[in-house]
Amino acid sequence: MRKYVIKTLGCKVNQYESEAVSQSLIDAGFEASQEDEADICIINTCTVTGKASMQSRQAIRQAIRKNPNARIVVTGCYAQIEPEKLLQITGVHDIVVNCEKYKIPELVSHSGLNHRNSENLYNFDARRQQDFFQTKSTVFGHRTRPFLKIQDGCDAFCSYCIVPYARGPSRSMPFEMVLENIKKLKDSASHEVVLTGIHLGAYCLDLKPIKSLFELLYILNESKIIKRLRLSSIEPHELSNEIIQLVKLSDMICNHFHIPLQSGNDDILNKMNRPYSRSFFKDLIQNIHESVSEVSIGVDVIIGFPGETDKAFEDTYSLINELPVSYLHVFPFSPRQNTPAFKLPDKIPASVIKSRCKQMRELGNSKKALFYQKFIGKSVAVLVESTREKKTGQLKGFTSNYMPVLMDGPDKLKNTMVHARIEELNKNMTVKGIMTSNE
Repeated sequence: MRKYVIKTLGCKVNQYESEAVSQSLIDAGFEASQEDEADICIINTCTVTGKASMQSRQAIRQAIRKNPNARIVVTGCYAQIEPEKLLQITGVHDIVVNCEKYKIPELVSHSGLNHRNSENLYNFDARRQQDFFQTKSTVFGHRTRPFLKIQDGCDAFCSYCIVPYARGPSRSMPFEMVLENIKKLKDSASHEVVLTGIHLGAYCLDLKPIKSLFELLYILNESKIIKRLRLSSIEPHELSNEIIQLVKLSDMICNHFHIPLQSGNDDILNKMNRPYSRSFFKDLIQNIHESVSEVSIGVDVIIGFPGETDKAFEDTYSLINELPVSYLHVFPFSPRQNTPAFKLPDKIPASVIKSRCKQMRELGNSKKALFYQKFIGKSVAVLVESTREKKTGQLKGFTSNYMPVLMDGPDKLKNTMVHARIEELNKNMTVKGIMTSNE
C-alpha cells in the first residue's frame, strides 16, 4: 500500500480541501503516514502574504529533504499564482492548480506522469472558473468540529488581495448539498460544524434562484440539523441585521462572529477598496453586542498599508479600543505583485509596522483578557475536543462563543458536550474550568 502525507498552509478552506484530498486518497487505496515514511508528499500552499509564500517554499524544500525518494506534489494558491517559481525547485514532481486538487488521487496513481511542465500551469485562468469543486462524498476529516466549505472564490478585489486571482469568482455549494453534508457529519457523531468559504457572505449569490446566506441559516436553524453551527469569517457589509437577529434567537448558531475590519481610517479603507466606513463598522459591532447575549467578536486588522499615517493608525487603534471586541488577528501589510496596492506610494517603514503591530497585539490581548474574565464563576457549555492540550495533558474544549476551556477529566468525555464552571484566567491567557456535569 502506497503511503502519503499532506502538509497544509493557510486558511480553513485550504485545510478542508486537504482533508478532502486525504479522504479521496484513502478511498483510492492509499495510506496516511509520517512525513519521513511517505511515498507521496503533498504540500497545499498559501500565498495570501509574502510570508505565506516563503513558508510554502520552506515546506516544499523540507519535504524534499525529509523524503528524497518520495513524489512531491505541490498545489494550492501559491502553485496557482507563481508556478514558475516552483518549477525552479529541484525535486518537485507535480504542480497542481487549485481546481484540480481533487484529481490528485488519480494523478499520483500513475507513477510515470510528471506535471512540472503542464501547459495548464500557464494557460489556466482561475477567473474563468464557474463550477464549485467538491468531492463525491462528505469530507469527515479528523476534527471534533469539522469544516464544511460551502463557498469558494471572491469577487471583492480589495486592493491588497491576491486571493480573487488565486481562487477565481465566487461559487457556492447548492442548498441541498449543504444540508446533506451537515446531516452526514451529525450522523458520524459531530456536534458542531463550521461553515467556511473564501467569501462566506457571498454564499448563494451565484445560484439560481438567487437566495442568501441568511436563508440558508434560517433553514438550517429551523431544521435543528445539528447541535452547533459556527460561521467563519464574514465581511461587515454582508453581516445583515437578519443574520444577527437569527443568531440572537437561535440555540444552534454559535454566538461568535469573526469580522474583518482591516483599518479604522476612512481614507485607508477607501484605498483598500473596502465598501464600508469607520462609522458603519462601529454601529455594526455595537448592534451585535447589544443584540446577542455573551457574544464573542473577533476582528482582523492590517497594519502598515501604504499611506497609513500616525493618525490613520491611531484611528484604527482608538476604534478597536472603544468597541466590545473579544480578540484580534493582526497582520502586517504584505505587498502582493499584480495587485493595485503593490504600486501605491508612501510605503511604511518595516520598523514602524513592527512597532504598530506590537501595540495592536497588546491591545488584542487586553481585549481577550477582559472578555474571558467576564465568565469567571459562570457555568458554560463546552464541546470537548478529541485531543488533549499538549502542555498540560488536560481536556480542552470550546464554548459556543469560542472561549477555549481546559479542565480535568477522563478520555470518555472527548467529543461530548459538558458543563463547566470557569475558575480562573492564567497569565498565558489559559481559561481553566471545573466540569460540573456532562450530557
